[in-house]
Amino acid sequence: MSGATTGATTGAIPQSTPYVNHADLGGQAGHGAVLPEPEGELFHADWEPRVLALTLAMGATGSWNIDASRSARETLPDYAQLDYYRIWLAALEKLMSQRGQLFGDEIAAGRMLHDPASVLRTLQAANVATALAKGTPTEREATTPARFKVGQWVRTRAETVDHHTRLPGYVRGKRGRIERVLGAHVFADHHAQGLGEAPQWLYTVVFEAAELWGDQRQQPAQASGGADVSVDAWESYLHETA
Repeated sequence: MSGATTGATTGAIPQSTPYVNHADLGGQAGHGAVLPEPEGELFHADWEPRVLALTLAMGATGSWNIDASRSARETLPDYAQLDYYRIWLAALEKLMSQRGQLFGDEIAAGRMLHDPASVLRTLQAANVATALAKGTPTEREATTPARFKVGQWVRTRAETVDHHTRLPGYVRGKRGRIERVLGAHVFADHHAQGLGEAPQWLYTVVFEAAELWGDQRQQPAQASGGADVSVDAWESYLHETA
């Protein structure tokens, strides 16, 4: 997983219901085989590129940041029944509806029926390539020393949280070793909630397959043979361990 990706700084609308992440499926059984698709096959229907374009264009308005958009996607109640770009579309409708930029009658009609809401900025067609090439770096100047160093053993936090997080469920409470110190980066957990960037040190932590999956009889086939799993984890996800 990559923790170092972000968008605009505007955050999420407060949740009124318990936070349920339907996308944290790593390490779970019962979801069927992963079927690789042909290299370069990006879309499966002619409407999918339009959903991608709409998502990028609305993200560029500054109405929310990429961590808030991830939160919107993973909390969709019908997440498991939707394919990739239907998830993107449903989340876009959700984000825009929360901010008064889209209404149910417009979704039903498939066209604008109300005056447009104001936005911070717009992405013009002539600037798309430049904006995409520029990206949105998340590394920030560190204000404190890194707590951990390469080679140090750590354990991830075991408790669940009631908000978006980039710590996968299958590594919670697991012991791993610091492989890389990646600098200070925007903290996705706070950013998704509209609490600001709150940069933290980010580390690549390596976990042995046996630590994550148990003995060989219980491991997924791809985790056999002494494989390791690397996860990028923010400092607050980690505790010192022997």
